[in-house]
Amino acid sequence: MFTGIVEELGEVTAVENLGDASRFRLRGPVVTEGAQHGDSIAVNGVCLTVVEHEGDEFTADVMAETLDRSSLGVLTVGSRVNLERPTAVGARLGGHIVQGHVDGTGAVLARTPSENWEIVKVSLPADLARYVVEKGSITVDGISLTVVEAGPDYFTVSLIPTTLALTTLGLKQPGDPVNLEVDIIAKYVERLLASGQGAGR
Repeated sequence: MFTGIVEELGEVTAVENLGDASRFRLRGPVVTEGAQHGDSIAVNGVCLTVVEHEGDEFTADVMAETLDRSSLGVLTVGSRVNLERPTAVGARLGGHIVQGHVDGTGAVLARTPSENWEIVKVSLPADLARYVVEKGSITVDGISLTVVEAGPDYFTVSLIPTTLALTTLGLKQPGDPVNLEVDIIAKYVERLLASGQGAGR
């Protein structure tokens, strides 16, 4: 489990096409400290497994299903990525419960800067819109954020200077894709309510 608090802005150093998968090598001195084969690291919100680890770099295999459902397929050498290690049991939950299982992708629609923060508007797939509410939580490229406005096919978030400086959202431009993971609690509530209605018939 992750919390959506990005630990560092890493970099893709190599991409190998394996046919029905890709192997990424990524640099991240913080997340690779003490890393071992089989560990999990979230890359732009996608939970990946460490295959190899050497120095401040690690490799991870990404299957076609993940490439199709996330924005990892557009990464190239030099791309910056948000990195986070799983949260430890008993640690503070700084963001919200994040599984690292991307529900879909959106795209940056607009950026509206102000003196001390920036509003970013992101497109929202129709099948995810019902899980996104004003003041609720959403994960964008692995970043735990609070929804400012929830529209029928978009949402907005307000970013402080720290988020802009230390995550990929400071670099994304209109048209760029982002990974989205909605609040897992909302999905459980929906399923439980649906089950209850069925039992009452």
